[in-house]
Parts: sequence; C-alpha cells; structure tokens
Amino acid sequence: MRPAGLDGLHIPLCRGRLCARCPTLRVMMAAGMVLRIDGLVKSYDGPEGAVRVLDGVALALAAGETLALTGESGSGKSTLLALVAGLDAADSGTIMVAGQVIGDLDDSGRARLRRDAVGLVFQQFNLIPSLTAAANIAIQARLAGRFDPDWAATVTARLGLDGLGDRYPEQLSGGQQQRVAIARTLAARPALILADEPTGNLDEDAADRVLALMLDLVADSGAALLMVTHSPRLAGKLAGRAHLSRGRLA
Repeated sequence: MRPAGLDGLHIPLCRGRLCARCPTLRVMMAAGMVLRIDGLVKSYDGPEGAVRVLDGVALALAAGETLALTGESGSGKSTLLALVAGLDAADSGTIMVAGQVIGDLDDSGRARLRRDAVGLVFQQFNLIPSLTAAANIAIQARLAGRFDPDWAATVTARLGLDGLGDRYPEQLSGGQQQRVAIARTLAARPALILADEPTGNLDEDAADRVLALMLDLVADSGAALLMVTHSPRLAGKLAGRAHLSRGRLA
C-alpha cells in the first residue's frame, strides 16, 4: 500500500528504508511531512507462538492532515500509536516523526521527541491530580519551552473550559477532564497529535461537539492528527480514513 499523503510525491529510500544519511528526511520535511511509516512489523508472543499484530504497515501524514484509523478490537490500532509515540519498539520497519527516525533514538531521545513534537490524547485523560486544570493544560508546553499564554487562553475558551482553571481534576466531570486533556495537547502546539478514542468516554452529542472543536483547533495549529476510533460516524469527520485488518491497512 502506498503511504497515505504521498500522492504525486516521489521520495527515494535508502535500501528501502528511511536513513539519516540519505536525502529522504530533507525531502519529506520540505514537503511538509510530519509522519512517515514504512514496512512496520510488530509481533507479540501468544499461547501458540508469535502473533503478528502489524504486518508491513505504511502511511504518511503531512502538516495539517487528519486521518482516522479504524479496525476491530485487537487489530493493532493502539499498538501502532504506541510505536509512533516511541512507547514500544517495532520488530522491523521505520517510523519518522518530525524529521527524526525513532529507531535511531535512545530512551531519552524518544522522551524529548514526545515532549517537543508529539501530543498524546487517550481515553484515560492522564491528568496530574495535584495540578489545577490550568496547570495541567500548560504543563507540556512549559516543559517544551514554548508556552504561549494567549494560545492557551484561546484553546481553553474554545473548549468551554473558562472558569474551570482553578479546579483540580477530581472536581471536574469526565467530559471536562477529557477537554482539559485535549487542551493540554493543543496548547503545546505539537507537530503530530496521536489520539486514541479521544471522545470514547463521552455521549454521542458531546463527542460530536468536542471532536468538532478539536478539529478546528488542530487546523488552526497546523498539526497532523492520527486518531483511532471505533466509530464510523466520528471517522467520517476527518479528512482521511484507513482501516486496519489482519495487520495491514486498507
């Protein structure tokens, strides 16, 4: 499968993979490519031997592009996000994020990449209980050294969080906590946003509203978005869509 987002663009590979010593990365960045995956393979040990969860996955996203990733439970969607975020290691293949080949980075390098270039939004919120909503929203941007109070205020207001900045996570509803988690990611202006069922804990109407706001803010920030969802309705709201089945994208 030709990587999504590369139509009309010829990008040579070094021995079939991205390589720091070849011009591929420079070409990709000049073309606005934020994410490129080539030949990604990942297996886990099962009762009857190795189970190949991802089998030669390839895709690409440019700045400003949005892609919904669908598939049955256990099809490898969350595994793919974890690999792109550098939280797990692939068996083979190459992942490039914001000009860096993840396989070339050590643990510290991957942590810096997540801090500086990747935003993560998960169902679990992962807010820091001892910080207020405002401090949670600001934390990634501050760690990355690019906190912009005006942009943070814009994100906060557009996600309907005005007046909640002094509250702690336990004082917020589930929907409010989810919006704080989304605001935290957007406030940092990452090049790539990885979202795993970001509205999974919301009812249908609330999910539609929050996703619409999220997509508007993603467009304003210029980030690329890769979102996992089980909902065909929500997937249809993104510009692109790919389905993961038996380890391969269709």
